[in-house]
Amino acid sequence: MRTFIRTPFVSAVLGGVAVATVFLALGVTGHRDTQTIVEQGPVAVQPASSAGAALTPHAIYVRAAPGVVFVRSQIVQTVEDPFELSPRQQRSEATGSGFLIDGGGRILTNYHVVEGADPRTGVTVQFEDKVTRSARVVGQDPNNDLALLKVNMHGLANARPLALGESSTVQVGDPTLAIGNPFGLDRTLTSGIVSALQRQIQAPNGFSINDVIQTDAPINPGNSGGPLIDAAGRVIGINSQIATGTGGSGSVGIGFAVPIDTARKALLRLERGGQVEIAYLGINGVALTGAQHGVKVTRALTGGPAARAGVEPGDHIRSVDGRRVATMEDLQGFVATKQPGDTVAISAYRGKHPKAFKVTLADRAAEAPTQ
Repeated sequence: MRTFIRTPFVSAVLGGVAVATVFLALGVTGHRDTQTIVEQGPVAVQPASSAGAALTPHAIYVRAAPGVVFVRSQIVQTVEDPFELSPRQQRSEATGSGFLIDGGGRILTNYHVVEGADPRTGVTVQFEDKVTRSARVVGQDPNNDLALLKVNMHGLANARPLALGESSTVQVGDPTLAIGNPFGLDRTLTSGIVSALQRQIQAPNGFSINDVIQTDAPINPGNSGGPLIDAAGRVIGINSQIATGTGGSGSVGIGFAVPIDTARKALLRLERGGQVEIAYLGINGVALTGAQHGVKVTRALTGGPAARAGVEPGDHIRSVDGRRVATMEDLQGFVATKQPGDTVAISAYRGKHPKAFKVTLADRAAEAPTQ
């Protein structure tokens, strides 16, 4: 779960109902919540076809809990002080969860848990038997709120990696389990179901994370980076954020997990310490309503791929590579399947006149534009 230090939460009013809702990256009060998993070597993937019979929550807990870790990061931030001549450093601790993905000591967690970690004191992870190890941050992906850690596994015979499932096979109503460290209560098990699919949440760098899994399994500050598990004991997501009522910081039954398929695609670059590349179109837009379908462009970012191809604010995008789009989520989801450098064909209308654009996608910037 993500703990926001600079921006603790984002409020929103949903569906016209006069109820304020906060989307909160999960973190322990006074800390930033994080969980990390370091991966090394091949990752065990169990497709749905090999799942077999569903296990009891207790059986899953016994098998998975030893591979879930308590992550602590010593955070250093440079703070401007109007009463001092030079900036000063401010230290804090971020806590969260993580889980082993192989026997080589690789741990997967949220980026926001280790963001800004002191390179000297760095990150530590605590295992079930209270053994604490220093962890090296191998790679970070702020686009998808993911980080990969690595620890020395010598002497940790009971710490078993968790099997990774396939989030593409998940359906609404499927049972879910979350194991993590909510409010510092280590290795807590909660259960629920998949409440919705293909949600979007905001990544630490301001861009959107697509195809997010929504669950009503109670997850709270401290669950960040922990596994969301299916009834066969496989990880289908990494718990990242919750929605909560105004003034609260606990679960109200709306949690969000980054899909494990997204993490798997990022693992190779994370392992090499490289930046995960994500294709970028460079527009803002809203869904058209009524008889029309598609996306109305509200902004074509200056110098972005779409603007360079001639896309302008007010254009109505109907399809991309022949695939109809009805919402920005559709459009972003399709672009996310592409690679930087790929060219896509956009069919649109400008007023009553059809327009066609060939757009060469770029790589996302480090942070989303603010203007």
